[in-house]
Amino acid sequence: MNISKKIALFTPLLLLLAFSCKTETKEEKQTMDYAKELHSYARPNTSAIKHLSLDIDVDFNTEVISGKATYTIENNNASNIILDIKFLEIDKVEADGKETIFKLGEFKEQLGQSLTIDITNTTKTITVTYKTTDKTEALQWLSPQQTADKKHPFLFTQGQAILTRTWIPIQDSPQIRITYDATVRVPKELMAVMSAENPKTKTADGVYSFKMKQPISPYLMALAVGDIEYKAVSNRTGVYAEKSMVDKAHFEFSDMEKMVVAAENLYGDYDWEQFDVIVLPPSFPFGGMENPRLTFATPTVIAGDKSLTSLIAHELAHSWSGNLVTNATWDDFWLNEGFTVYFEIRIMEALYGKDRANMIALIGRQDLDDEIKNFKEEPNRTKLKLDLIGKSPDDAMNSIAYDKGYLFLRTLEETVGREKFDVFLKDYFKTHAFSTITTEKFLNYLNANLLEPNNLTFNTEEWIYQPGIPSNQAIISSDKFANAEKAIQQFLKSDSIDASITKNWTTLEWVHFIRNFPKTMTAEDMSRFDKAFDLSNVTNSHIAMVWFEQAINLDYHGNQVDQNIENFLTRVGRRWYVDTLFRAFKRNDKVDEALAIYEKSRANYHSVTANTIDELFGLNKQ
Repeated sequence: MNISKKIALFTPLLLLLAFSCKTETKEEKQTMDYAKELHSYARPNTSAIKHLSLDIDVDFNTEVISGKATYTIENNNASNIILDIKFLEIDKVEADGKETIFKLGEFKEQLGQSLTIDITNTTKTITVTYKTTDKTEALQWLSPQQTADKKHPFLFTQGQAILTRTWIPIQDSPQIRITYDATVRVPKELMAVMSAENPKTKTADGVYSFKMKQPISPYLMALAVGDIEYKAVSNRTGVYAEKSMVDKAHFEFSDMEKMVVAAENLYGDYDWEQFDVIVLPPSFPFGGMENPRLTFATPTVIAGDKSLTSLIAHELAHSWSGNLVTNATWDDFWLNEGFTVYFEIRIMEALYGKDRANMIALIGRQDLDDEIKNFKEEPNRTKLKLDLIGKSPDDAMNSIAYDKGYLFLRTLEETVGREKFDVFLKDYFKTHAFSTITTEKFLNYLNANLLEPNNLTFNTEEWIYQPGIPSNQAIISSDKFANAEKAIQQFLKSDSIDASITKNWTTLEWVHFIRNFPKTMTAEDMSRFDKAFDLSNVTNSHIAMVWFEQAINLDYHGNQVDQNIENFLTRVGRRWYVDTLFRAFKRNDKVDEALAIYEKSRANYHSVTANTIDELFGLNKQ
């Protein structure tokens, strides 16, 4: 501005030019509402989608979804609008009901293609007629044999981080929030549910209507179709599952309403009206996915004793951190997950006490230490604020975002005091509700609303922008974990193992116990422990995972553990578990053994899990 003023002193012509430049700058400022996006072709500052009306058919015979996606758009005097697609067939595109010209961009492995649609500056809607293909990554079509009841096929989607573009043409950036409605046609013996207002019973004709009136990010668009039933926990919580699983799920998640109440007491009203969970087949690649109103969950959390339900608290917490206030870009992913882990642990503390909360936090702290070791050759990957240029946003989904993010927030809480920190977080969620935020905007808000009013200095920049863990980290301890470590030494020194010591142990204590076997542990020691506790046949999936990892590490082959590891990897598709065990095989020079199992198990995995293991072993399965 100052330069323009100086130039304008010399000539009226230059004055006119300066005025023009100033005007363009002002207009740009008015429309530049979206952050720079590395993982989307969309240019929402010129034209952005605002509402989706989806009309689709789900065909299990051809394993294809086909139909129309009609968008109401925000048009800033644009001549085109750009959507993201990947592995979709585009049949026709319309603007305001009339067929229009469209162009597909160059295909890129991570991003797919741009779909550029010609519009005019008055266009209000666009419609894309399309179908999915056999390469569509978000979808997993399951045969009856891959389900719990083994009677009917099943379908589910997984959109995070940028896979929604593989089943819906969309502007696939987390900062673009849309409302939607949908009509979905499925075989009449099946039920469809979405991240929206959902049916509680099957329709007679297999046609289902959905509405999501709150604006959500595209990665939260979700669909599941199967022979499922609903069972309410309260008037706003409940579970969907296959018939053989629904009662087990209902018991396991019977504290859901208590969790919602505890969360509301901490950080304000639950703004999504309904909080339900659907238990999916075991190939689901994550522990849970926080799709609004309907969390998708793995059956591996059904332990029979509610010992793994912190996952439900985690997905519930996302209703505030992630779904309500969303990371603007995947570089800011820690804003979703760090806050959610913090909130999850606060919910668990409110319901089950500080001991359990601290044990959860310590397990996460151990995961964080392991992740930092994994990244010793790439220390920049241990920063909270990432730089994902040329990388998949999937690279951000590790313990750094979750557990370093949590540790940062817990250290802040202990610095400022819990009472003040809770007021700050409650105001943060209320102020930024139904919006997206960058790391930099959060830090400005943190300084203005917490640190400066309390005359506090805090090494925020070091936590966010530097690798590793700063020295002023919160110290977390647990007497129960200390006792579990003592039990290891006691068992190793004794000729016989007193199993009564472990009688009242929680899953968390067992996990800590197994994870902390000393380096001097032998296969013979493993055999003694296995005989005492039958760990090779444990049904709790988290305990099984850490025990199987140690069996691989220590070359233990007793009690049918090899076959049980293979069965586990063939049955379970949860990426964390699968990746952990295959990495153990690779780390211990047992790649041939691993690949033999993977050859049998890969077909049961969702693309999210399969792609991770392909990369681990340098395979090209596309």
